[in-house]
Amino acid sequence: AVAWLKGYAAGLYLAQPAGSTEAVLAQAGAKRLQMRMLVEVPTGEFIKAFHKGVERNTPVAEQPALADRMARFDALIQPLGKVRKGDLVNLDLVPGLGMQLSLNGKPLGAAIPGDDFYVALLRIFLGDKPVDDRLKAGLLGRRT
Repeated sequence: AVAWLKGYAAGLYLAQPAGSTEAVLAQAGAKRLQMRMLVEVPTGEFIKAFHKGVERNTPVAEQPALADRMARFDALIQPLGKVRKGDLVNLDLVPGLGMQLSLNGKPLGAAIPGDDFYVALLRIFLGDKPVDDRLKAGLLGRRT
């Protein structure tokens, strides 16, 4: 399913269609959240948005366990300086490895381990307080 927001278009790719957040998160196997940037964004803003989304959608008790991996995520993105219009950002869940971040088809660093980390990132878009309700509905394949 694909959805649009002011700053980017996003697509969620799963082995099986899933109509709810719970079904997406429970589904085993590879997953991809893809963002095509429609505007240029400084990496600091990009990182801040991800942190805010995780804080809003991850239970407080689970957040400390994610801190080191969020720092690793930041360290992969920060050196880029900016994410440019037209860039393709993939957040892939690679079974057994974790979340592989790639930019325009090139992996950035090593995969960050833990399905819990990937779930926290997906909840930014699909959680109870998503970045945008219409985007969430679109990613879940619902008409908006």
